[in-house]
Amino acid sequence: MSITAERAPLNGVDTPTLFATLDAVKGQPDIAKFQFRATNRWISGTHNQSTMHTFFGAGQEMEHKHPTVIDADHPAVLVGQDHGPTPVEYVLGALAACLTSGLANIAAARGIELTEVTSTVEGDIDLLGILGLSDSVRNGYKDIRVSFTISGNAPPEKLRALVEQSRDRSAVFDVITNPVPVALDVTVV
Repeated sequence: MSITAERAPLNGVDTPTLFATLDAVKGQPDIAKFQFRATNRWISGTHNQSTMHTFFGAGQEMEHKHPTVIDADHPAVLVGQDHGPTPVEYVLGALAACLTSGLANIAAARGIELTEVTSTVEGDIDLLGILGLSDSVRNGYKDIRVSFTISGNAPPEKLRALVEQSRDRSAVFDVITNPVPVALDVTVV
């Protein structure tokens, strides 16, 4: 059974293509298997650059329209030159971006027109763990809080439900809240 619905694009989301994609994946579940990648290069000190360009998806190698290069560094108070956000700040940005993207898609699929969506993500981290000064303090965030402000042409409970469903379907929320096996490999040249 097709889940395609006759809807015009909404909130900047190409809703017909969204439903067509859902139908395609429903018919061929193997095309849902994606592999995203990032490469990184050390520059100096705590400054490094990551590049996101190629990925595997829909059964084939693909690439973004152009490579995206992001700088990461530490601020001066953490012995860096502040060429970019810290890596842990990118985690917060990724969480906000994933939740917002999902929210926009879900709103469009439900026919809800959004007029504003903003969010603030805060993470509390104790450097005693990263600096190796305490074995009882974890290296990463101990708490993360996300606050959304949202408005649109739906009752408040339906707008809140958009955020809840986006959280339930967010890949980044899942990565942050559930353990993921991470394999490290080292080549010495």
